[in-house]
Order: sequence, then C-alpha cells, then structure tokens
Amino acid sequence: MTGPATTSDVPWDLTFLRVGGVATAAVTAVAVPVVGLTLGWPAALGVLLAAVIVSSFFVLSGLVVAWAGRISDSLTMPAALVSLGVKALLLFPLLSALPEDGWLDRRAVAWSVVVGTVLWTLVHVRWVWTRQLYYVRPPAPVGRSAHDPGENPQPAG
Repeated sequence: MTGPATTSDVPWDLTFLRVGGVATAAVTAVAVPVVGLTLGWPAALGVLLAAVIVSSFFVLSGLVVAWAGRISDSLTMPAALVSLGVKALLLFPLLSALPEDGWLDRRAVAWSVVVGTVLWTLVHVRWVWTRQLYYVRPPAPVGRSAHDPGENPQPAG
C-alpha cells in the first residue's frame, strides 16, 4: 500500500508552451502561403484555424496538468486524461459544424490538426528529453539550505 499523495515542491516548468508556440508560428507562417498558392485560400485558412486549435489545446492541457500537479502529484494523470477527453469531445463537433463547401476547407483543417499535433508532440518529447528530471528531491539552490528551501537564513546578530 502506498502513502498519501504529496505535492511537489518543485514548480511546474511550462516553457515547452513557448517553444511549441514559436514552432507552430514558424511552421504556420510557411505553410499558409504555400497551401494558399497550391491548394487555395480556403485550405490556407484551414491551416491557420488548425494552428490556433492545436496550440490552444496544448496550452490548455499544460495549464490543467500543472494546476493539478500543484494540488497533488497523483492528480496529474487524471487531469491530463480528462482534458484530453474534453478536447476530443469538442473537436469532433467543431469540425463537423464546418460547412463542406464553404469559406474553409474542412479536410485541410483536419489534416493540419494532425500535423500540428505531431509537431507539438515532438516539441514536448524533445523538451522532456533535454530537461534534467529528478526522481528524488532536487538539490537546494545556492544560498538555501537543503532542509529548509522556503526561508533565507538570517545571520545571528
């Protein structure tokens, strides 16, 4: 039997959101004109919409998981799964509500969501692989004692 879930003392690092946003912006800046010139401007608008959808979904998930992790480490997986389920339930009606022959190419949106999801996943995987992750309590920052991380020691006077 395991003990009670504990809250992490280490703040959640969400810098992958910035990296994913920059990568998405760069790919979108190239993809929109290329798709617009080759497949048409409704497809280019679909690429742009998909970039917004995927980015907002990953940002939302990151914030939800970080919020859950501040409450308890054991809540992070359920929070991630629930946010994934909610996003999936929202994405299908959103894509289905788009008109088949309208100002936006539904197929371009759907394929761009897939490409954007792969891009964000690769960014996140690389971010995790390049971070120093601790499986035990990390060392105390310089200037703080290891047993009292929240207070700055005052000299005896």
